[in-house]
Amino acid sequence: MISKLLVVAGAGSYPRLVVQGAKRAGVGTVDVLSVKGSCVRATRKAADHVVAFAAGECDKATEWAGQMGYDGVILAGQVSPMSLFRGKFDETVKGWLKAMPVKNAHTIFGKLVAELERCGAKVLPASLYMDECLPGVGQLTVRGLTPEEEDDVRRGIQVAADVGRHDVGQTVLVKSGMVLAVEAFEGTNAAIKRAGKLCKGSVLFKAAREGHDWRFDIPVVGLKTLKTMKKSGVTALAFQAGRLILLDREEVIAFANRHGMAIVGVDSSLPPAPTRP
Repeated sequence: MISKLLVVAGAGSYPRLVVQGAKRAGVGTVDVLSVKGSCVRATRKAADHVVAFAAGECDKATEWAGQMGYDGVILAGQVSPMSLFRGKFDETVKGWLKAMPVKNAHTIFGKLVAELERCGAKVLPASLYMDECLPGVGQLTVRGLTPEEEDDVRRGIQVAADVGRHDVGQTVLVKSGMVLAVEAFEGTNAAIKRAGKLCKGSVLFKAAREGHDWRFDIPVVGLKTLKTMKKSGVTALAFQAGRLILLDREEVIAFANRHGMAIVGVDSSLPPAPTRP
C-alpha cells in the first residue's frame, strides 16, 4: 500500500490527474516534484507539497527524492524533446548523454529511472490511478471506422509493431495503405503535421510496444492531439485498448463528434497498463 507518493510532473493535465487519482485511491500524501517551465499551476495546486527542479538538475532532484522516504515515484507529463538540445544540464546528465550510443525515450528515461532507484526512490508505472483514462475496446465516438479506415488501421498496427521494436516512436499515420508519417523524436503532433502536408484523410494509430516499460513514455492523447488532427485532415484515431492514456475524455469525444472524426480502441492481445501497485 502506497501512503506517501511523489509525482515528477511535466506539462499538461496528466500529472494533475495522477495526483487526484492517487488521493481518491487513499494515498495519504501526494507531493509533486515540479519540472521548471513545464509543470502547470493546476498540478501544483492539487499536490500536498511542491518542490521545483530544472530539467537538467538530475543530480539534485534524484538525491532529494531518495532522501524523502517516498513509497513510490511516478513520472507523468511531457517535457519538451527540445529541452535535450537547448537545456542547461548538470555534469551528470552531460555524462549520460555523451555515453549513450542510442538516444530515445527508452534509454533517456530508463537512465533517469535507474538513478532514482539507485538513490532509493522506487519508480512505479505511470498508469497507476488512471483507471478512468484508459479506454477499452470499442468505438468511443458516434461514427465508427469506414472499411477504408479499418484497412489503414490494420496497416498502422503492422508498422507500429515493427517501429516499436526499435523504440523510434508510438504513432503511425496511414492513408490508402501508404505510410505518411512515423513519429520520431519530435513527438506525436509534429508527426501529424508532417502527414497533413502530404494529403488529407489519413488515419492515426498509436501503440505501446510489446514489453513496454510502463514506468515512462506511455502513449497519451488529449484535446491538443485532436485539434492538431483536425487541422491536418486526419479523420480517425485508433489505439490499443487499455494501453493508452486518454486525457480530457469528454472534451475529446465531443470535439471528434462535432467534426465527424472516429475514435476506436482495438484489441491488441497484449496486457493492459497496470492501474494499482
